[in-house]
Amino acid sequence: MEIPVSGFMYHADDSDSQHSHQLFLTSWDGRPVHVHEFRGVTSFDVGHNHRYVGTTEPAPSGVQHTHRYFTFTSVDDRHQHEIRGVTGLAIPLPNGGHYHEFSGVTTVNGMNPHRHNYSGKTSL
Repeated sequence: MEIPVSGFMYHADDSDSQHSHQLFLTSWDGRPVHVHEFRGVTSFDVGHNHRYVGTTEPAPSGVQHTHRYFTFTSVDDRHQHEIRGVTGLAIPLPNGGHYHEFSGVTTVNGMNPHRHNYSGKTSL
């Protein structure tokens, strides 16, 4: 199945030999796309926790959907973790709009290898 998408690609002209381009989708199957912000604090494990903040990947508006997400935690106790996953389905609000719940477990890292749990709700 082919789904028409439109958008644009952004490239920062820097001298770094290893770089990536960012793709910004503006429509998916003829519908505008949207993103959500997310943030939180991980569980307290091995004497510390981490903060995290990010923006989900785009998803189509006006239909039931999920969003993929990815970010790094803050550096605490001289290390950080990756957070990645897929949100739950959209939860509609009485006055319009919606949010998503998300939860998961970080990657393993640290001098004493460990992971943290996290959970939260996206922005509206």
